[in-house]
Amino acid sequence: MNSVVRIPLVTSPQQFAQLEELQLVFTKVCNAIAPEVQRTRVWNRVVMHHMHYKSLREKFPELGSQMACNAIYAVSRTSRMLFQMPTSPFSLNKLGSQQLPLIKFENNCPVFFDRHTLSFNGTTLSLFTLNGRIKFDIKKNNIEINFEILDNIQEIFLIKGDFLYELNFIYKVNSLKEKNKDKDNKFEMPDYLRI
Repeated sequence: MNSVVRIPLVTSPQQFAQLEELQLVFTKVCNAIAPEVQRTRVWNRVVMHHMHYKSLREKFPELGSQMACNAIYAVSRTSRMLFQMPTSPFSLNKLGSQQLPLIKFENNCPVFFDRHTLSFNGTTLSLFTLNGRIKFDIKKNNIEINFEILDNIQEIFLIKGDFLYELNFIYKVNSLKEKNKDKDNKFEMPDYLRI
């Protein structure tokens, strides 16, 4: 079972603009990959990495190598949800051999981070941006981190709210694997996607 910790980031106007710019480029990269998923019907993360990483780095050098990997992950993850989740109206079981719909990521697309693009050093949280890392003093920004959950992190992503950015830490609460968990989950189209 997974749980989430949401951390609002208190940003300066410059930091907010840096996160906004990162989100826009990340979205562009996701949208560059999505037609290839539709064309090839391939969304395995490792295979996608071999197919697209080099061209993404050439086309979007400002994003950096690890964020390019994170964009590939975002498209792979979204495709798995749309095309493999049995309750999805776009599952392969329902589509059969029909052409896959084209996924369109909106500008509020979550930006995925990992241990290379987000780090903690004492009381400092450091995030990758296109213009260098930005840092947040955890205590000064009233950010509460239960460092015990960091070993169980499954995903970290940044989303934009009305007037602020928020980091979401998805972590595993227990180590038991849930059988057929997707069968019982109701499909909900994320607000950052358009089909």
